[in-house]
Amino acid sequence: MSPAAYLDRHADDLTGLLRRLVTLPTVNPPGVQYDDITALLTRELRALGLIARRYTLSKAELRRYLPPEQRGYPRYNVLGQLAVRGAKKTVHFNAHYDVVPVSGQWKHGSPFSGRVEGGWIYGRGTADMKGSHASLLMALRALRATGVAPKMNVEVSFTADEETDSALGTGWLVQNAPIRPDYAIVMEGGEAGHVCCGHNGVVWLEVTVHGRAAHGSMPRLGINALEKMSALVLLLGDYQRQLAKRTFTTPEGKVMCPTINVGGVFSAGEGGKINTVPALAKFSIDRRVIAVESVASAERETRAFLAAAARRIPDCRITVAKVSDNHPCYHAPKHPFFAAMAKSVSSVRRQPTTFNVSTGFNDMHFFSHHLKIPTLGYGPGGRNEHAIDEAAKIKDLVATAKIYADLLTNFSG
Repeated sequence: MSPAAYLDRHADDLTGLLRRLVTLPTVNPPGVQYDDITALLTRELRALGLIARRYTLSKAELRRYLPPEQRGYPRYNVLGQLAVRGAKKTVHFNAHYDVVPVSGQWKHGSPFSGRVEGGWIYGRGTADMKGSHASLLMALRALRATGVAPKMNVEVSFTADEETDSALGTGWLVQNAPIRPDYAIVMEGGEAGHVCCGHNGVVWLEVTVHGRAAHGSMPRLGINALEKMSALVLLLGDYQRQLAKRTFTTPEGKVMCPTINVGGVFSAGEGGKINTVPALAKFSIDRRVIAVESVASAERETRAFLAAAARRIPDCRITVAKVSDNHPCYHAPKHPFFAAMAKSVSSVRRQPTTFNVSTGFNDMHFFSHHLKIPTLGYGPGGRNEHAIDEAAKIKDLVATAKIYADLLTNFSG
């Protein structure tokens, strides 16, 4: 029996495994049930013949990277390694196991049901990105069950905190774990007939507008922080128009430009009251960084525009704090590794393959920038990521498992 035939026969095993992962609500923040899911994933890797280890991050590392309210939640990273006789190259598969918080009314009641209906499996994390865990583990199970050896050594990492900033996840892994990959696959960013060869980065800033409180009956005696903030936000429209002129064309011919999203989070200061002139106002900036930019230059430019805009507004005083960043990543898909992946995708899915650049960020840049190895993104994907009724299509989960198995048995590096 071929690995592909095995996967067709064991599709229920794949959905069963994914259901076990989804019913563990690894919501970040704050980072719950990381212990349970990493213990499960470590057992699964060992059952497949990999040497697997779970790394517990130190309290000092938690204090360095986490806000006080999250430091009581441990962080773990899992690494599995399989040495293949005669293999000269190593491929590394990476996926994060944390998921974003939930809200709203879900079709099947619990957001962590793992219910199957109409060829889809529902639950937070099915598409982003526990479906990738299940597809990879089933691909490795299929190779083991059919006696087909990979042509490369295999490394697998399941990491924490990608939904925040990855500092204690893949960022920690590439700096501290004993990995030596020649190639990397981050199992998201590309799906269906698209293989991801890069992604946008981001700079997150918090802008605080400082006013002066006064009685609401005498607003002339105060400086209204909300009014100043509103004027500042309007001027940021000029910056948005500037960014729209800066472009990058992806291998598939898509034209991308930097974007800025204002006010995903906004708030007033303490002491706010309907009859008080607001003395403080805050808002967030999400500045997306395209592949031809750098995080450092994007931050400098955004700060400079904010400072100049504030000077144009009478009595507008601001401070700007950095919340986080994530670097952009792009690797021109010319290496044989990319061609091999495209061939596996086309062979399994019976459709042409294109190379895309993701508008969102993921953990590809850690391997591409820090380790300087060919890195791509591909996974089963799904629908409603970060939204109500997130789901993954079972047909795509099985197809992705076949693609991983096909690559491992046909590409040696």
